[in-house]
Amino acid sequence: MSVTDTKGICILAYSGGLDTSVCIQWIAENYNLEVIACAIDLGQDHDESLDDIRDKALKIGASASIVLDVHDEFASDYLAPAIAANGRYENKYPLLSALSRPLISKRLVELARQRGASYIAHGCTGKGNDQVRFETSIAALDPSITVLGPVREWELTSREAEMDYATAHGIAVPTTKASPYSVDDNVVGRAIECGRLEDPNNEPGEDIYTITQDPTRADAPNPEYVTIGFEAGVPVSVNGEALPLYDLVVKMNELAGPHGVGRLDMVENRLIGVKSREIYETPGMTALIAAHISLEELCLERELAHLKLNLEHKWSELVYFGMWFSPLKQALDAFIAASQAYVTGEVRLKLYRGSVVAVGRTSPYSLYDHGLATYDASDQFNHQAAQGFMELYGLPIKVWSESQWQK
Repeated sequence: MSVTDTKGICILAYSGGLDTSVCIQWIAENYNLEVIACAIDLGQDHDESLDDIRDKALKIGASASIVLDVHDEFASDYLAPAIAANGRYENKYPLLSALSRPLISKRLVELARQRGASYIAHGCTGKGNDQVRFETSIAALDPSITVLGPVREWELTSREAEMDYATAHGIAVPTTKASPYSVDDNVVGRAIECGRLEDPNNEPGEDIYTITQDPTRADAPNPEYVTIGFEAGVPVSVNGEALPLYDLVVKMNELAGPHGVGRLDMVENRLIGVKSREIYETPGMTALIAAHISLEELCLERELAHLKLNLEHKWSELVYFGMWFSPLKQALDAFIAASQAYVTGEVRLKLYRGSVVAVGRTSPYSLYDHGLATYDASDQFNHQAAQGFMELYGLPIKVWSESQWQK
C-alpha cells in the first residue's frame, strides 16, 4: 500500500507481542509515519506489566504509547450480549478474540479522531480472521480512515524471520524460537496456535495451558457445585454474591479452571477460506453459557426458543466474521435482547473433570408446570383432548398419504 502523507500519524493496535512490536519499527521505516501505539486492556494475563508494554513501545520508536482499560465496557457491551446469544461459532468456539476486536477498533477510531490520525494499523496476517474484524469494524465506524496491514506486506515470510528482524533491531519480544506459540487472550480466556499445534494430529502439551488444569490428573478436585444468578439474561451473582459482570467472569475462571472446564481443541473454518487448528481455554464463559442455556430452557416459550436457537448460529457467525457493527447483527441484537426479558433466576452447575452440567434451575418466570408435566396422581393434563388434537395435527399428512395410495 502506498502512503502519501509526509510524516502523517498512524494509530497502531499494540499488544506488546512479536507482530505489533516489529510493526512499530517497520511502519516508521516503510511508511514514513509517526506511530502512536495503543494497547487495550481487556483482562489479558500479560507476561509483562502494562507499564512495561507502554515503555517498550516507546523504546522501539513510538511517538506515544497509550494503554486503555476497557474492562467494564467489554463486559457490559460485548460479553453480556454474547452470553444472551449463547454465542459460539460452529457451536463450539466462545468467540473470545472475535468479541474483543470491535471494541479495540472502536477505541482506535476514537483515538485517531483525537490525535488527527489518518491511519490505523494492525498486526494481523493476510490469512487470519482478525484482519477482517478490524477492518470491517473501522470501516463501519469511520470509512475515511485508511487501514494498514504491514504483516500482509512485508517480506518477513515466517515468524522465525520476524524474530530475526526483531533481534537485528534490538526489539525485545516474548516469542522465541524455542516457544513459537501465538497466544491471544483476554478475560474470556486464551486462544493458542502455531508451532507444533499446526499439525492437527499433534496432541497439545500441558505447557500451553495456563488458566485450566488437566482434568485427568490424579489430584483433580472433587465435584463442585456453583450457583449462578441471572437477571434478564445477564449473570449477576455467584453463590449468592452479587458481582459486576467483569468480576463475575474472573470469578468463574477461578472456579471452573481447576476442573479443566472450557478446554477446546478444534479445526475451525476461517472466514478467509482455510481451516485452522485452534486451542482454546475459556472456563468461565463456557460455564456461564451452559448456565444461561439451562435457564432459557425453563423460561422461553417453545416457538421463541426454537427461532432463537437458529438465530444464535447466525449471530455467532456474524461476530466471528467481523460484522459486529452490521445492520443485521444490530437487528439480531434487538431480537435477542427482547427474548431475555424474563430470563431471570438461578442455575446450579456441577463442575467436574472437564465437564460443566446444569443440575438445577429455578425462576419466578418458569414455564415448567409440574401439574402438566408429571405422570403421578397429581397429573392435571387433559388426556382426552389429545385425540382431537391428533386428528387435526395429522390431517395434512393423512390427506397426502391417501393421495399417494390412490396412485
